[in-house]
Amino acid sequence: MSLPLIMIATALVAFTLGGLTMWPSIRRLRNRLTDATWQLEHDPVTGMLNRAGLLAANAALAEAASSQPIIVVLIDLDDFKPVNDTHGHDRGDDILAAIGRRIADIAALHGGTAARLSGDEFAALLPVRTADLTRIADTFVALIAQPVGLTTHGAPGMVTVTASVGIALAESTDPFEEVALRRADIAMYHAKHDGRNRHVIYEPGMAMPDVGRRRGPRLRDRRLSNEATA
Repeated sequence: MSLPLIMIATALVAFTLGGLTMWPSIRRLRNRLTDATWQLEHDPVTGMLNRAGLLAANAALAEAASSQPIIVVLIDLDDFKPVNDTHGHDRGDDILAAIGRRIADIAALHGGTAARLSGDEFAALLPVRTADLTRIADTFVALIAQPVGLTTHGAPGMVTVTASVGIALAESTDPFEEVALRRADIAMYHAKHDGRNRHVIYEPGMAMPDVGRRRGPRLRDRRLSNEATA
């Protein structure tokens, strides 16, 4: 074998051995990247999508079909803070996870996806397969209100949490937070004002209830207001 061939063969062997040596490190880095990506778009308590993940899901819908009608559901648990304070934050997280699974199951049944936006607020994004928004919203209200099994201080028990649900139609290409989610938010606040543990469907021209009837501006409302005045 000539010297050039020996040098080439030696280089190939060295490259192969180097690749084999580096493979575990590459695999670890790839796994870390996958985990980091998952954490960026998912809620750690429920495992559902977070706000960023829901925005990405809506963007994917818009990209796949240019524009298509979507159903946006906004869900706010009624008086969850006293439940959380009574049973503790760990049990509160268990309740949120249980309710989150119900919401995700309903969304999946309709070919959509669901997210925990923050605190006790959830959302679902569904393709329009039916015009019966009332039935969809009633399903969310009814299943969320089913008792949740809970163990506190070693004793089993049941906790019932209800929700106010706002539901709206939009186009997938509409600005999601400013249009689609905003419509569902307005409808949800009307559900709160009308007695809670119920749903309201957004209608064109519907406005947010008077400030005195609301719990106060949401974090996203304050953020959008700050961006508008910046």
